[in-house]
Amino acid sequence: MKVILKQDLENLGESGDVVDVKPGYARNFLLPRGLAYEASDANLERIERERREAEERARRDYLEARRRASQLEDKVVVFNENAGEEGKLFGSVTGSDIAERLNEQGGLDFEVDRRTVLLEEPLKTVGVSNVEIRLHADVTVEVEVRVERGEG
Repeated sequence: MKVILKQDLENLGESGDVVDVKPGYARNFLLPRGLAYEASDANLERIERERREAEERARRDYLEARRRASQLEDKVVVFNENAGEEGKLFGSVTGSDIAERLNEQGGLDFEVDRRTVLLEEPLKTVGVSNVEIRLHADVTVEVEVRVERGEG
């Protein structure tokens, strides 16, 4: 019996694949659990339409991320923080702080989410760092972050 998988299944196939399985396996396991559709002509057409829509949506998301990345290029974020004599901050600058400062600066027609700021550890010293912001799986942009000694 031919079925169309709704999701990836180990040892069987990936979502959208048309696979041939024994009728009992399809009737008693795959179909009742909602893991597959029966491979009728209407369902095959629906799966193909959904695949085309997903590809189009992915393309639009990628282009939108590229547009947003162009707005973030050459951005400089400056923090004035209290620091000790050796340039060690009394606090730290986190990814949330960077996202918040980018949103406050203006000039962007979108909000930078703190989860998109790729910062392994908070910045704890005075200096200049390049911090990556991932807007899409294939689109990252670097923003210059300057931490200066000042009145935090």
